Amino acid sequence: MAVRHHLIRTDPRSVWAVLEDGTRYADWVVGTSSSKPVRGHWPQLGSAIGYEVRIGPLTLHNESVVRRVVPGELLELEAKAGPLGTARIAIEVRPWGDHCLVKVDEHPLRGAGGMVHNVAVEAIIQIRHRAMLARLAHLVESEAAEAEERRPLGGVVPEPDAGGARG
Repeated sequence: MAVRHHLIRTDPRSVWAVLEDGTRYADWVVGTSSSKPVRGHWPQLGSAIGYEVRIGPLTLHNESVVRRVVPGELLELEAKAGPLGTARIAIEVRPWGDHCLVKVDEHPLRGAGGMVHNVAVEAIIQIRHRAMLARLAHLVESEAAEAEERRPLGGVVPEPDAGGARG
């Protein structure tokens, strides 16, 4: 089971805003070239986004379905990868001081992916998650910096809410 975490230097709300936008999946998920909601209202339970994976001249059309969601805190997906089967991907968003800790946990559920899952495959998934979380951090941190630049001088910065933290 591949688990990786990354500290993102912005508040959890900003991270969640990207996660809940099904059209932005391809902006941060390594290997996807486009994405769009295909069923339901993303990221509600049972909703799905479709995305393309391009490998050379080959284009694969896959989808991810929301299997569990706690708005602002947790998004669990079942990623369907055709003949490779499916994988469970859980993305957890936690406040960490003024920042946000994002944890990704992935493991195969069904199909060939589960049968060939070994240490080498685990290492590849870890590398992919490292790149994916770095892309998510760059995207969210860049947007936060741009918003700060647009804020009028002397403008009040709103206090972040609990960011989904439980009391």
